[in-house]
Amino acid sequence: LECDLATNLVGQPLVRQQVMKGVREFLENQNPVKPLVMSFHGSTGTGKTYVSSMLIRYLFQGGLQSPYVHHFSPIVHFPHAEHIEQYKESLKRWIQGNLTNCGRSAFLFDEMDKMHPGLIDVIMPFLGPSWVVYGTNYRKAIFIFISNAGGEQINDVTLALWRARKDREEITLQDLEPAISKAVFENPQSGFWKSGIINEHLIDFVVPFLPLKHHHVKQCIVSELIQQGLEVRPGVVQEVADSIPYFPEEEKLFSSTGCKTVASRISFFF
Repeated sequence: LECDLATNLVGQPLVRQQVMKGVREFLENQNPVKPLVMSFHGSTGTGKTYVSSMLIRYLFQGGLQSPYVHHFSPIVHFPHAEHIEQYKESLKRWIQGNLTNCGRSAFLFDEMDKMHPGLIDVIMPFLGPSWVVYGTNYRKAIFIFISNAGGEQINDVTLALWRARKDREEITLQDLEPAISKAVFENPQSGFWKSGIINEHLIDFVVPFLPLKHHHVKQCIVSELIQQGLEVRPGVVQEVADSIPYFPEEEKLFSSTGCKTVASRISFFF
């Protein structure tokens, strides 16, 4: 996993460091005091879904198709605000049933910024240190929250640090945490708003994904061409990279869509 992250995840030194620290410490501990809870934050196309699926692929046979990996999307699974009580009950039963079946289960919650406030607290008892029910130890589970919330603030801080001549590799969690906290945990529109998960400090690792620069996008394009079995032509790489919008307006420094649209843009050239 560490090698794969180093080779294939572009422009995210902080992510590699945080994810490996979290996973290594958790798996080396035979008796963890609580489940591993990680929260991924950043703009579209910066690698959040990519890293979570990579992580699952190394931990579970069959990866995301494993019967012990459970994927939730608020838009798909919890679309109607008026059914919130019903959702709470079914989510609680679903998690409890699957953890009773396998204490090493993993739960991925996509688009946490679109989760109805209050719904996330249903899973709170499963995340803490005291949750042992029906003789089953739930402390070996993994929960990953994925969210675009905080992306704008991460981008602003990264841009300010770039202007202050601070190298990307030197950016620390301490540089970004206050901005993420304000945007995600103190925002009434967020699924984490007034959540006990925050008040009880149940998230072990907040993982910020930085915006990607032009040369990172080019790396993504080369990887995608190789993956599709296509010839890597420098001219095509440059054209695809140039066709993506960048911000801010003056410097055109960071990709507005990260690497998300790379695959679809390549198809125009072949």
